[in-house]
Amino acid sequence: MNDTWAGIIFLGTLIGALVLVHKPLGDYMARAVMGKRHLAVEKGVYKLGGIDSEADQTWSGYLRSVLAFSFVGVLFLYLFLRIQQHFGHPYGVPTMAAGQAFNTAASFVTNTNWQSYSGESALGYVVQMAGLAVQNFVSAAVGIAVAIALVRGFTRHKTDRLGNFWVDLTRISLRVLLPLSILFAIIFVGGGMIENFHHYVTYKTINGGSQTLTGGPVASQEAIKELGTNGGGFYNANSAHPFENPTTWTNWLEIFLLLCISFSLPRTFGVMVGDKRQGRAIVAVMATLAILSVGAMLVVQGMHHGTVPTSVGASAEGTEQRFGVPDSAIFATGTTLTSTGAVNSFHDSYTSLGGAMTLLNMMLGEVAPGGTGSGLYGILVLAVLTVFVAGLMVGRTPEYLGKKLGGREVKFASLYLLTTPALVLVGTAVAMALPGERASMLNSGPHGLSEVLYAFTSAGNNNGSAFAGISVNTTFYNGVLGVIMLLGRFLPIVFVLGLAGSLARQKPVPASEGTLPTHRLLFVGMLTGVTIIVVALTYFPALALGPLAEGLH
Repeated sequence: MNDTWAGIIFLGTLIGALVLVHKPLGDYMARAVMGKRHLAVEKGVYKLGGIDSEADQTWSGYLRSVLAFSFVGVLFLYLFLRIQQHFGHPYGVPTMAAGQAFNTAASFVTNTNWQSYSGESALGYVVQMAGLAVQNFVSAAVGIAVAIALVRGFTRHKTDRLGNFWVDLTRISLRVLLPLSILFAIIFVGGGMIENFHHYVTYKTINGGSQTLTGGPVASQEAIKELGTNGGGFYNANSAHPFENPTTWTNWLEIFLLLCISFSLPRTFGVMVGDKRQGRAIVAVMATLAILSVGAMLVVQGMHHGTVPTSVGASAEGTEQRFGVPDSAIFATGTTLTSTGAVNSFHDSYTSLGGAMTLLNMMLGEVAPGGTGSGLYGILVLAVLTVFVAGLMVGRTPEYLGKKLGGREVKFASLYLLTTPALVLVGTAVAMALPGERASMLNSGPHGLSEVLYAFTSAGNNNGSAFAGISVNTTFYNGVLGVIMLLGRFLPIVFVLGLAGSLARQKPVPASEGTLPTHRLLFVGMLTGVTIIVVALTYFPALALGPLAEGLH
């Protein structure tokens, strides 16, 4: 009972904190991307990179910049991982194999942060800092920049220009992500998180064995890991490790960080389109889906069938004792509703329905609130689809924020929504059809299918969390999951920017009696329903064969 009340207080204070920062953080991000004045340090970056900060890009030019920047990131990080042995221990460790290096480079550049390696043994301090941590910043900034470009598509008229990617990337990194990361890294150090460059130290254990403990610049990476919805752990145990997550209040703060930007971006959207009610409608949908998910997760993880679960009052297997079942369930929900991928417990050990909830959260498209930027542009695409469906129901040409939604716009939205399910379901089917890849499953039957489905869902949705119970450091999984992470990130971005360009070219359409009000409760309910129905129709057969079948067994 005490654990239950502690969980209620934990969740209540978390919701309160997110409500408090929604307006100021959202307004600040709007000023950061809308301002005309460049800071001195930003001018230095533009000069160094040969960037014309006053140039506006077409949607295709914006897209080329995103793809070129990300391609260079993948190449640089791959080479970095292949030469890390030259930095000397503990700043470097033996080189990473080519397949795993490709998988890791694709993972961190796409904001997925999927790890088929143990962080403390596979990576040295230099790569952790100058490789992974850098991508934690810029991959998050890329997601926010694409979301801002889509919002400009709604606000601009009769133009083919969406802004300047390089300016957006620089401002988001230097004005939003960097200062917040510095602040919270200092707070984390005060909470007991380590931040050093110490060599590994081996200690004798009380039973006569030995254990090697690593140091490292953990707190600085942990802050941006959560703030940028990245999720890659410095240690293999991720946020269950006491060096990464020492106390209950640092656990609370990590969940807050992985949610705060994504829950504040709808306010940024409302400010930019000149109607804050639109932002409130979007965040209401996000909050509704999140609360439903948290509630369901707490219920299924609180089930205690069997002798051991009954004695402890919940299904505690795989849960870090310092945090307990409610706090771990809230973390699991937050990390799978966003594209974070950090974990403080093993999802593979959750109840079958608890595992189903983590899968369902990712399958929703991570829009409640989703990753940094990707959550906002994902739910805006769903809003476009919702308005189109509503227009068909009343026999009128659909309009959203003063823009008509014709065949071109709906095609972009449809392609966006179909891409990830296709990658996830086809990838899972191929893996299950190959005898060698089935051998990587540590479990058979529905639970084994859930492990494979989770791996492809995590990669395709750029989440990065792992179900565990499956060996993914193989040639097949490193290669295929790496490709799926790249396609799952950049194909949707192509369609989002194409949609933004199509919207920006239109002239504004004045609202009429037949225009669907998209700031009212009716629209909130419709958008929530469309989000759930699209997922249910797409993924239900796979869920029925995996975690649902296991739950009914």
